[in-house]
Amino acid sequence: MKYQSPLQDIRSSEKVITWKNRLALYGLKLNIGKTEYVEFGSQTPGTISVQEPLTKALTFKYLRSYLSYEGGVATDVSAKIQTAWQKSKTITGVLCDKKLPRKLKSKVYRTVIRPAVLYGSECWAITKKDEQRLSVMETTMLRRTIGISKLEHIPNETIRLSMGVAPILDKAREKRLRWFGHVLRREDNHPPKRLLLYTEIEGKRPRGRPKLRWTDKVLTDLRQLCLTPDQAHDRCTWKNITRAADPA
Repeated sequence: MKYQSPLQDIRSSEKVITWKNRLALYGLKLNIGKTEYVEFGSQTPGTISVQEPLTKALTFKYLRSYLSYEGGVATDVSAKIQTAWQKSKTITGVLCDKKLPRKLKSKVYRTVIRPAVLYGSECWAITKKDEQRLSVMETTMLRRTIGISKLEHIPNETIRLSMGVAPILDKAREKRLRWFGHVLRREDNHPPKRLLLYTEIEGKRPRGRPKLRWTDKVLTDLRQLCLTPDQAHDRCTWKNITRAADPA
């Protein structure tokens, strides 16, 4: 069991009190009953108190994305998959209409559903398990759209080609590399670039296999496409060589 010193509790509480007082200067009031906080990494006993204890949460939503205490993206991926099915349900009359051409259905999927799933994916350090979940979601949705079941034994790649849709994992890789190139082209003192290239994380790594980092995923992407970071400095070239185009 890890021990959290009272001094650490006091300092954390003092920061929240300072924030509360700062809000009051502008006529804003901190709702203690609705205020929660997340402790990233190893969880310690105790809580932060501001007149009364604050609720400790395991996840929170920020800018339409979910952040989890353990640093993974499984919660956000689950939320995005749920969003995709909700959007699909609202336009099922279009997607499942046998009279509409596949080209039109493909355009609806590519412009309405897929962007909702991949929102914020450029920052995902996504695992193979979560990648599999995204692929299953996409192929299941495409099969339902054109009315082909798994019992017909038609390969997923054939389904994608008939719909003119690139694999969703390729589009996620495109977004990830686009963001990587955008960060590299910024000034050295720009916060995202400093965080990516020059920040060292202090602390002791726990036992076991290290968790997948975003930089690890980017390096894998670069190897798959035989690219180097130096190529990212030419914006137009980088956009072309990282693009995962939908088949015509």
